[in-house]
Parts: sequence; C-alpha cells; structure tokens
Amino acid sequence: MDGRALAARIREELKAEIAGFGDVRLATVLVGDDPASQIYIRLKHKAAEEVGIQALDKRLPQETPEEEVLGLVEELNDDDSVDGVLVQTPLPPQIDEPRVMRTLDPMKDVDGLHPFNAGQLFFGQQTLVAATPVGVMRLLAEYKIPVTGARAVVVGRSLIVGRPLSMLLLHANATVTICHSRTKDLARHTLDADILVAAVGSLGLITADMVKTGAAVIDVGMNRTEDGLFGDVDPGVADAAGFLTPVPGGVGPMTIACMLENALKAARYRSGALAFPRI
Repeated sequence: MDGRALAARIREELKAEIAGFGDVRLATVLVGDDPASQIYIRLKHKAAEEVGIQALDKRLPQETPEEEVLGLVEELNDDDSVDGVLVQTPLPPQIDEPRVMRTLDPMKDVDGLHPFNAGQLFFGQQTLVAATPVGVMRLLAEYKIPVTGARAVVVGRSLIVGRPLSMLLLHANATVTICHSRTKDLARHTLDADILVAAVGSLGLITADMVKTGAAVIDVGMNRTEDGLFGDVDPGVADAAGFLTPVPGGVGPMTIACMLENALKAARYRSGALAFPRI
C-alpha cells in the first residue's frame, strides 16, 4: 500500500485548494531537542511550504516550565493570523501534555487532541481528527479494502492513533477490538483480523504467524535502529498479508498530508466557510 503516491496526490489537490482559498497559516510548537521531533517538524514545514501553507516555527528549550508553554499556546490561540496550531509530542516530563492540549483553541487544534474534538469523534460528528488515523482510513479507501462488517484489530491505545482510529473504524461499521500491553494472547486476537493495525512502537511485534491470510495490515510503528527505520510488523508478514504498508513510505507520508488537510480545514472553520459546532 503506497502511502507516498497517495500523499503526493493529496498534496497536489491541497495546493490547488489553498491557491483558491487564500492564506493559511500553521504554527508548530517544539519544546526540547528530541532528534525525532526535530525531524518531524522539519518534514511538516517542508510539506506545508510545498502546498502553500505558511509555517511558523516556535521552539522552546528543554527546561521550559509548563506555564511558559501554556502561555505560548494561549498567545497562538489569540493570534488571528494563525489558523492552526500543532504542539509536537512528546513534551518534556515537567509538562502536563493533557493540560497543554486542553489549552489549545479546539478550532485551531490540527492534531484533534482537544477534548472537544475528541468528543465530537466519539459522537460521530467529526471536526478535527488526528492525522494518522485519518491517513489510515484514506489508505483503506484507496485500496478498496472493505471496512463495513470487517473484523478490525488495533494494537495500541494511544490518544493520537489507537483510540481515534478505533472510533473511525467503528463509525465505518467495522467490528473493532483494541489490544494493548496488558492483552493476553495477542495472536488469538490478531489472527481474527481482516484489518490489522499495529501502532505500538515495538520492533517486529507482529509476525507472520499472527496474521490471517489475506488480511490488510497497516504498520503505524516507527522504530529507529542502527540499520534504519522499521515498523512494528516483521517483513515476513508480507507472505501472509493481502495488503501491507511499508515502513517507511506507508502511513508516515499520509500523516503529514492529512495534517495539512486539517490546517486548511481549520482555516475554513475560522473563515466561516465551514460551520464549527458551538462549544
């Protein structure tokens, strides 16, 4: 399942839409010097500029106190020239991530982590939804993988991937099982899956003997090793799966493309082109 090709097409469509819409401005907040986070921010800014989104880069030192981070978020909330705000996670340990996400203006929350946006997803009335789950759903649609009535197993229960993706699959009429670190006999669940999503960050967690023949396997995991970037799914799964996303080149490009879509959507909410529900 080629995420690069689909993401490139989405970006081209976005470029045309943004040219017709007008200015879109996205602010990113990076606290600390985590190497992976720095790479992600650089890639997001590059992609934003390619489609015509103005990217504003806000960086704070690792030791920045929580109140200063919250102050920056509130400043960006109040800045009428900023349409979307993305706070790169993980944040340093002295900062309460949920508190930061609650401080975000939900209309500018391009990661879909504010409780209002998460609640809208729960009710099936999506506003802004986390980009990685949206990207996974777009891949399933692109490759015409049936979701209605399918047994979907999501391994991982994170706020940014596992939980919102489970809700999207449920709203698309899949029968959903969520597995996690306390799940007993993981293979007993994964072998039932028509759609299997691995989103844990554990190198090679899913092996070929854990996958139903012909299943669609979505590898969200990204594990950096001395030999390169690898997912949560062992390469041998390709012999059993009907569809498989590569790492890199599968979900990663889709995450960035769908985050850019969220930035345009946020701008449309703020302009009144889309109606944002009352809070």
